[in-house]
Amino acid sequence: MQTRFGANGVSKLQQWQFLIEKQQAGSALEKIKTVNDFFNKNTHFADDNIHWKQSDYWATPIETLGSGAGDCEDYTIAKYFTLLRLGIPIEQLRLIYVKAQIGGSTSKLFQAHMVLGYYAEPNSIPLILDNLLSELTTADKRDDLKPVFSFNSAGLWVGNQAQPQIDPTARLSRWRDVLERMKLEGFY
Repeated sequence: MQTRFGANGVSKLQQWQFLIEKQQAGSALEKIKTVNDFFNKNTHFADDNIHWKQSDYWATPIETLGSGAGDCEDYTIAKYFTLLRLGIPIEQLRLIYVKAQIGGSTSKLFQAHMVLGYYAEPNSIPLILDNLLSELTTADKRDDLKPVFSFNSAGLWVGNQAQPQIDPTARLSRWRDVLERMKLEGFY
């Protein structure tokens, strides 16, 4: 890994491993806050075209931390799999594709964005983990985010449906690709 990511990348990966070991006994909210803070502090935003030389690349957690950068999908994927490693049940986590309002509450400009939702109970309002805001906030307090669909390793939901509609790997080729790369890395 030293040659692939350099000393700084290897150091961040070691810190991540330490976080996973140290946080196993924490409460769900402690784990969520720690993971959100860790990735928001240890990763800087970088556009896929510049960072990965591709228009839309979904990085593995190892690629994101090792390179020290990523876009919203990369942050979300890294947080999702770290929380799974920390024992948060898959049913409580969803990667949420949203339209994010840019430029304030009166703006008509929206941009594609991805966040992670934590559902304490099946029908609860999710707590949002976001790379744009470090503060954890429930979705009902995020007027700037308009959900389009959500997914996890078990299913894909459109809008506010209670039940998943299909296997996400059948419809989301980038999700399928990142899972395959994670298997090659020995992570998934």
